[in-house]
Amino acid sequence: MDELSFSTNIRPEKIFEVLKIIQTFHPTGIGARDLRECLLLQLERDGKQDTLEYRIISECMEALGKRRIPEIARTLDTTVEEVQSALARIANLEPRPGRAFLSDSNQYILPEVFVQNVGGDLIVTTNNDHVPHLRISNTYKDLLAQADSSAEVREYIREKIRAGKFLIKSLHQRQQTILNIAKEIVKRQREFMEKGVAFLKPLTMVQVAEVVGVHETTVSRAVSSKYMETPQGIFEMKYFFTSGIQTTSGVGVSNTSVKELIADMIKDETTSKPLSDEEIVKLLTDKGIKIARRTVAKYRSELNILPSHLRKVY
Repeated sequence: MDELSFSTNIRPEKIFEVLKIIQTFHPTGIGARDLRECLLLQLERDGKQDTLEYRIISECMEALGKRRIPEIARTLDTTVEEVQSALARIANLEPRPGRAFLSDSNQYILPEVFVQNVGGDLIVTTNNDHVPHLRISNTYKDLLAQADSSAEVREYIREKIRAGKFLIKSLHQRQQTILNIAKEIVKRQREFMEKGVAFLKPLTMVQVAEVVGVHETTVSRAVSSKYMETPQGIFEMKYFFTSGIQTTSGVGVSNTSVKELIADMIKDETTSKPLSDEEIVKLLTDKGIKIARRTVAKYRSELNILPSHLRKVY
């Protein structure tokens, strides 16, 4: 408000009056100056000023952000169980009220490659429906055959026909390259196709490029923004290229598979005693996967999973 007052030369008191009017608009919470005010406005609109959740947001916002539940309970002279129930109700509030008015940005994926399990064989085909079917018009061929066409005209037409044929050939070559790459991916990731993410193997673009007979950058360009429909669902083709982690048995395991293992471990953990990163390292070691604690922390962060002290339910 101070900035607005300075730039508009309007008294802060007047700006505050206008702000209070704006905050009565729909959706509830609009015009808030920070997250705390946004949530309080929503509770006030519902007449919940006398609730525990209102007190938590009003008096313990910093502790709430760090999920210091026992600290909140002590400050507000209540029980941990009551605080946790209030937090569950706070979770139903909308921290971004304007989100309801965002334009629909749903994007529909059109797979470039299909993988089907037919009688135990994995059949790989490309989706040619969206690729333009081009041909050289006979009109230009007829112009070449006309006797009254000058040498200059015939040479011009020949040049354009050559360019057209090159474009058509390039499109066919593109589809063939994508198909060859997809077949090699499926060959190397057969276990994934049949059993799921836990069986994804380490794979580099260099390995595929060597088999397909193209440069690594060609593989990178070919799979960019392309999707593959598999028996396990639709995946971006880049998904199958992952670095590996060596197991004690000497077999490489994909880091994506390790992330899946970490997610499953946390999903099945005891909420009152969540697994620390160090404990996850020990569990992975028991499965033959050697991994550093900082790597576990990195993977957990990539999975959008909070640290153990923030996941704890009292």
